[in-house]
Amino acid sequence: MTNDSSPEQLHPLDRPSYSSLTGPHRRFAIGTDRAVRYPADVSPMTGMSDPADPQVWADLGDLAGPGRTVLLPGPANTVDHLPAGWEIVMNLPGVQLVATDALVTAPDPELLTLGPGDVDDMLDLVARTQPGPFERRTIELGTYRGVRVDGKLVAMGGERFRPPGFTEISAVCTDPAQRGRGLAGRVIRAVAHGIRERGEVPMLHTAATNTTAVRLYEHLGFAIRWYPTFFVLRAPAA
Repeated sequence: MTNDSSPEQLHPLDRPSYSSLTGPHRRFAIGTDRAVRYPADVSPMTGMSDPADPQVWADLGDLAGPGRTVLLPGPANTVDHLPAGWEIVMNLPGVQLVATDALVTAPDPELLTLGPGDVDDMLDLVARTQPGPFERRTIELGTYRGVRVDGKLVAMGGERFRPPGFTEISAVCTDPAQRGRGLAGRVIRAVAHGIRERGEVPMLHTAATNTTAVRLYEHLGFAIRWYPTFFVLRAPAA
């Protein structure tokens, strides 16, 4: 299903980037309480309060800059209020999944906790596997765990959005040569364990077309909550 509720009725997970940036990730926030974004070297994600408010779009345009693009997750009806001059560059149907009691988590001491010294290798793995947006400072958003084989980083995953009460597990990826060994599942369970230790609920996003990932997440104990859309929007040129 999609969620086309009014802003007053929206759950924090319906606007995960906005809920994060006006909540637990406020220290990263650039913008206003109407439209906000992460620093570009942390994440390309932006968020907005009420798309029916023209001032929200004005603020978002100021954040983007003339003719520049923004990446905005939210309900499918977000662009029903798109002002003149804005352009939809891409809309990617997504899936949002939330952990259920069936998700079994546990610490995994064999996994590495990744830090600033691992970022170049993390960026290399992301470039080879394309799990989604990941920038040089994305690691600052939360804990990242990984696996090295003969010194080479071959699997990883960590924390991104933090809507109140929840934490998103993101950038889950495995080197193609190492797939089939259950590494992604181990990373997810370990990261999810840390999230639950804080009293929060693990959640995930993936592309609706990535049925392999959806099946893995459901097998681990996540359940589909709803189907958000990830929009790439271009601000007016002037």
